[in-house]
Amino acid sequence: MRVVLDTNVVVTAFRSVNGASNELLRQVAHGNATLLCSTALFLEYEAVLSRDEIRAATGHTLVGVAAIMDALASVAEPVDIQFSTRPTLRDPDDEMVLEVANNGGADVIATHNLRDFRPVEALGIDVASPGDVLRRLRK
Repeated sequence: MRVVLDTNVVVTAFRSVNGASNELLRQVAHGNATLLCSTALFLEYEAVLSRDEIRAATGHTLVGVAAIMDALASVAEPVDIQFSTRPTLRDPDDEMVLEVANNGGADVIATHNLRDFRPVEALGIDVASPGDVLRRLRK
């Protein structure tokens, strides 16, 4: 399964080691799903995870964030953005997630903001919660 993670999924994975978001990252690390990511999306993950308030909530240092980002980079399949679908979504920050999914041939976008991504389904890209993505991987 080819998956793009919304930034909120990555942050949630850092906040809770027992949740579906964290388990989804572990499934990616074990090769059970392919994480698609562009440079811009990767930099957004890193910038958000490096924020003081996020690090305070997760207990990670900047060095720890960098190490985890290195691990993510080692398993992610890079996606070059060849064409844009903008504007499709209400939130301009969500557009980069959509572009990775569309250009990378994603099967699904994993997000906690399902409603915000509903227009993506018209492009043939599924949108699901991390828990739903995990259930599909286990089938």
